[in-house]
Amino acid sequence: MTAPGIALRVNGAEVRTPAAPATPLLHVLRNDARLNGPKYGCGLGECGACLVLVDGKAARSCTLPVGAMAGHAITTLEGLGGDGGLHPVQQAFIDGQGAQCGYCLNGMIIRTVALLAVNPCPTDAEIREALRFNLCRCGTHVEILASVRRAVALTGGTAAP
Repeated sequence: MTAPGIALRVNGAEVRTPAAPATPLLHVLRNDARLNGPKYGCGLGECGACLVLVDGKAARSCTLPVGAMAGHAITTLEGLGGDGGLHPVQQAFIDGQGAQCGYCLNGMIIRTVALLAVNPCPTDAEIREALRFNLCRCGTHVEILASVRRAVALTGGTAAP
């Protein structure tokens, strides 16, 4: 017999939750799946701290009802790396010191992964456009941009000016 609740596919594994279908995905990821990558920022889908990949596309988990996520592949910051290693974008953010407090880091990394999946060699203007709805209050914008450029290099592209 199958366990009750909503079945999700998170980081390649099944996660079942008894949560009501209208519960925000973010709450299930943090509370039921005990994943700390996605952060609760604004709760309104405006800051980007809660970003996850849903079927490879960046999505704000604080506004997604968990009931609508069954059958979709959800990837969090914890699920990016393979075999215990870091994803090249994660490594690039470490190399480029793209974090200060780290609160926006989840969203910046997830958004960068999504960007490079569709545009492996973005210009600085395209990088800024992709990240414009991810809020950073610490002022590490220069380091974040450098980290994205480093991610482009690590993934085989070269950042155009």
